[in-house]
Amino acid sequence: MRAICLQEPKKFEAIDMEPPSAPGPGQALVRTHRMGICGTDLSGYLGKMPFFRYPRIPGHELGVEVLELGDGVDQLQIGDRCSVEPYMNCGECYPCRKGFGNCCEKLNVIGVMVDGGLCDRFLIRADKLHPSSKLNFEQLALVETLAIGCHACDRGAPQAGDQVLIIGAGPIGLATLEFTRLTGATITVMDMNPDRLEFCRQQYGVPHTVRFQGDGSEMDQIREITGGDRYAVVTDATGNHHSMSNALNYVAHTGKLVYVGITTGEVSFPHPLLHRPEMSILGSRNAMPSDFRRIINLIEDGTIDTDPWITHHLPFENVVNDFEIFTKPETGAIKAIIVLT
Repeated sequence: MRAICLQEPKKFEAIDMEPPSAPGPGQALVRTHRMGICGTDLSGYLGKMPFFRYPRIPGHELGVEVLELGDGVDQLQIGDRCSVEPYMNCGECYPCRKGFGNCCEKLNVIGVMVDGGLCDRFLIRADKLHPSSKLNFEQLALVETLAIGCHACDRGAPQAGDQVLIIGAGPIGLATLEFTRLTGATITVMDMNPDRLEFCRQQYGVPHTVRFQGDGSEMDQIREITGGDRYAVVTDATGNHHSMSNALNYVAHTGKLVYVGITTGEVSFPHPLLHRPEMSILGSRNAMPSDFRRIINLIEDGTIDTDPWITHHLPFENVVNDFEIFTKPETGAIKAIIVLT
């Protein structure tokens, strides 16, 4: 069976492995049709993802087809097209008992801590599959990315009329934007890349964009946009520790700062910057099971249009040689999809 393994940072290898066994109780055997490339995959490739374990078959943004079902699985049918919820939680630890499996103390994310879907077939817990009879495999592969943004938006909980800043217009920032716009908040997007800011203006009608240039000029724009108040909610989706440290400057008094990007660097700031405005700093990790069903419904009814997201395709056979191009900003990728079938 075909698979691609990331043996160590910057070293992909095409391998032939034994096919999986028949599914056991509560399991499903699935075929991977599409895999989205996300920031976690890129960081894992570059050796900058703190949770990544090598060697690893990557792949957690997946559109899959159900091939076989184990005993006790009655919510799926053979042939179902599904999105994969890749968070394998234990169900027994404190956060799991509280209903937060996304933060399980023993969490294994497929494609990150354990092998994922960049292979022909694999076994997975059936309760982690979310079917749709309407969506295609590429749309289903986007659901997990959107779920990260959905959860990040929920963590910040903006209200209609709030001024909200999203820092970073990559896939996770755009996913956060998708759900923030549904709240009725007024959105500003900040990024260093003018093309990404133009995408936000043209595709989403974002009323305010700020190009970060590192010279402090962004503060003048922010004061003008917010009337001097700054932002009720700031979400940093960059995964850059300098940006994350600086983001406190943009938060209004009593406002919230949500970190959804991940960094191995140190985030630091003077304590009064947090204390004086009584700011809340929140982490946002993974997503909730309910987010997947909500997102599938929103794509099905046309509220979310996935077409502008997919800018590049990469054949399975070209992954080893060509994956690295997606680590380069000049490639211009919003979302690249690996095609397995």
